[in-house]
Amino acid sequence: MAVPALSAVVAKAPQQRVHLIMAPSNLGLRPLVANQQPGAWRAPKALKAAGLADAIGASRTIQMDRPSYRFDEEAGTRIRNGHAIRAFSELLGAQVAGVLRSGAFPLVVGGDCSIMLGGLLGGRSIGKIGLLHVDGHSDFYHPGNYDSEGRLGSAAGMDLALATGRGEPLLAPWNGEALVEDRFVIQIGEREKLRPDADYGDILRTQVRRFPVRGVLKRGIAETVRGALSPVDGERRPMWLHIDLDVLDQRVMPAVDSPGSPGLTFSQLADLISGLVGERRVIGADIAIFDPELDPRGTYARDIVACMARGFAGLKAAI
Repeated sequence: MAVPALSAVVAKAPQQRVHLIMAPSNLGLRPLVANQQPGAWRAPKALKAAGLADAIGASRTIQMDRPSYRFDEEAGTRIRNGHAIRAFSELLGAQVAGVLRSGAFPLVVGGDCSIMLGGLLGGRSIGKIGLLHVDGHSDFYHPGNYDSEGRLGSAAGMDLALATGRGEPLLAPWNGEALVEDRFVIQIGEREKLRPDADYGDILRTQVRRFPVRGVLKRGIAETVRGALSPVDGERRPMWLHIDLDVLDQRVMPAVDSPGSPGLTFSQLADLISGLVGERRVIGADIAIFDPELDPRGTYARDIVACMARGFAGLKAAI
């Protein structure tokens, strides 16, 4: 069966109010420079200044306070800023749940990938959900595949593992169960050619459905969307959409903590987002990892805003 044009899918979808939740957290990232905090916490302000709210037609903007970052280890956790991540995730989850109760679409602007946990936590207020994990990495580190005693872990490299219930009890599982079941997770954009014995290669032995970026570039965006949204055992669950901007090729977007190639172009990412949200199963989304300190002229901030305006155009409602 032919896949309809993405523009046609979006055009026939009803409009929806969008509420921006500004989540200026860098808690899940390790310092790129010794004793210097990662700059991703500045992303919400930079994207707002670049016109994000108007570009996506946001009817409300919710500003969260920036959490305190710690460089040192803490008692009771082997994850950097683990206790603060737990607290911030619970606060963010409450905001997301409130937006969902109001009938609007929550778009969380971070920050690092640990904000995904708060999005999923809030999303579960409507029931069991799935996850569309659009990321240049699988982010599947957990104590079962690395030496958690030998080095301090960073949640931005383990957010998918934590979400599926793998990790230390502080952050996984949540209230006795995983935020999302493996079989309802779709990972799109991994650029590493994973082997079972490689770093977090054990994801290959799970029920997580994977669409590595090389395959996406070969098959095309429309076919990737069709595969990602296909039912699981006949079930079509509501989905949370996580967008790590390092899924973009470093040649078009290097202002992230772990740039790389191959990756998507801004146009391809916009088409991917519009296709995924076009079916109306996506209940909310988060955007993560942009570091404005690596974008002194604001060039990439403007590119990101243009990309999100196209990607979420189907949600844009008259204010």
